[in-house]
Formats: sequence, C-alpha cells, structure tokens
Amino acid sequence: MNFQTLPPVDNSKQLLNLAFKKAREKAEGKNMRGQKDMLKAIKQKESLKLDIIKDVLASRFNKILRDFPETEKLPQFYHKLMHLTLDFPKFKQSFGAMKWAIDKVCFFQKQYVSKINQEKNRFKIGQISKEFYGRISSVIKQVDGNLKYLEECRKIMKSYPDIKEMFTVCIYGFPNVGKTTLLNKLTGSKAEVAAYSFTTKSINVGYFKLGEEKIQMLDVPGILARSEKMNLVELQAELVLEELANVIVFVYDISEHGGYSIEKQEQLLKKIGKEKKVLIYLSKTDLVEPETLEQFKHKHYSLEEIKAEIVRLKEQSNA
Repeated sequence: MNFQTLPPVDNSKQLLNLAFKKAREKAEGKNMRGQKDMLKAIKQKESLKLDIIKDVLASRFNKILRDFPETEKLPQFYHKLMHLTLDFPKFKQSFGAMKWAIDKVCFFQKQYVSKINQEKNRFKIGQISKEFYGRISSVIKQVDGNLKYLEECRKIMKSYPDIKEMFTVCIYGFPNVGKTTLLNKLTGSKAEVAAYSFTTKSINVGYFKLGEEKIQMLDVPGILARSEKMNLVELQAELVLEELANVIVFVYDISEHGGYSIEKQEQLLKKIGKEKKVLIYLSKTDLVEPETLEQFKHKHYSLEEIKAEIVRLKEQSNA
C-alpha cells in the first residue's frame, strides 16, 4: 500500500473560497441582457450559483472520502499502524463529519433553490442567496477541525512504508551498524548510506529475487529500547518486527564503532530472539582483530550464507 499519493486536504477557508469563486465566475458568464422575464432570469442565475457551490463542496468532500483508504480493507499491519500512530476514533469521526457536511450542503441547496423559485419579489432573491451563503459557511466551518485533523493524518500516513504481503526478512539492529549497507548488498538497491547515526529516516524496502518469486527485505531504523519515547518511525519498526518479519537478520557491530557497546547489542539480540528465526550478520569486521572474531560466542553467517539460509527458509515456508 502506497500512501505517498494521498493529496492534501483543504481547510474550510480554502473550500469556501473555491466554491464561491467558481459560483461567481459561472454567474458572471451568464448574460441577462435582452431577457424578457427578468424575474425568471434572476432566479435562474441565483439558483445556478447555489448549484455550483453545492457541487464543488460535495465533490470535494466525496474526494476526501475516496482518497483515504478504506481501513476495513487494509492489511492487518496497516490497520495496527493506524491505531498506533493516529487518534483512530478521531480519524473515523472526521470521516463521519465529511458525510454530515455533504448531507447539510445538499439539504440547504435544495431548500434555498426552492425558496428562490417561490419568491415573487426579485429584490429579495439576493437576500435569500446571502442567507444560503451564511448557512453553508457555518456548516463548512463546523468541520474545519476535522479537515485539519485529516490533513495531519495524511502527513503521518505519508511516512508509512510501502509494504507487500509476502515472505519478509527484517534487517534489524542499532543505528549506524550497517543495516542499509547489507540491504544494498542483498538486493542491489541503493538506499542512502552515511557515516552517522540515524541515517535511516524511514523503512527502506528492497526485494531479493528467488527464481520467479521475490522476498521482501525491510531495513528498519535502529531501536533504542525506549518504548515510552519512541518516535513514529521507530514505532513502525517495532510493528514490522512483530507483524511482518518471517526472518530477522540481526546486524551486529562487533567493532562497536557505531556507538553501541557489545553489552547493549546483546540486550537487543536477547529481546528479539524469543519467537522469530534470527540470523546474525557481523558488520565492520575489518575494524577488529582476528582474535575478537574467534571469541564471538554466537553463530553468525557470511553474506553468502545469509542468502542461502533465507532461500532455505523461504522454500521451507512454501512446503
């Protein structure tokens, strides 16, 4: 699911300005000169303006409802992610507000067009239209908070990774230990790599080809084991690990040059090694003495061994 294409949500002022502008432009293009029945012509012109305002607003609200995905049809991962990162009841309430606004706009348009058509005094028709504008403005302003919250949600959702439902390998470890470098080596992708912590600002996705099939590879930002202070991307990473990972490749910086001690990395490794299959990959081995490598207590895999083991586990899952 790709949330990057979600378009911006206009606020109440922008919607009203757009609707009234289009109504004025359409009405100005309607020439009443030479009309024999001036009252009828005025009614048609004012009714047209009300129709345009209704059409613009209703279509905009309907577009908002269409642009956001139907939550009930989303994969479980995204459903949980929305509950984790959004005020989900407020999000759903805002959609209800859009539907309420559509109903109100359509109701008032019908009501006031009827009033215009029944009016015998052409000078009072303008007053009826002004009353309609006031009612509509009040309705749209009432949902301004909902519009603004949906725009906040859109910005948050744009950071969601585009993840497929398939066999998934999660490349995991602390910041700056070499996760993205490993992703590039395994998949041939070219995610950004830099020599400082927290390079990964989102969840990088790559694919490892296995014959005609693909294996999804996710490079998630390092987790600092501080759940009460996790940022949005870190929360996503935890959920990826919990919900999507069939296999975890734990990138272990044995040199400690990334800024994390062996002790801290051991704590993180212990945390994830309970329910998932974990393959350990040692990074930055060129920065340590051979004796250090020999003393490393965990089974670990080379790049080629990692590839072979992923293939084996994928085939095992198909059996």
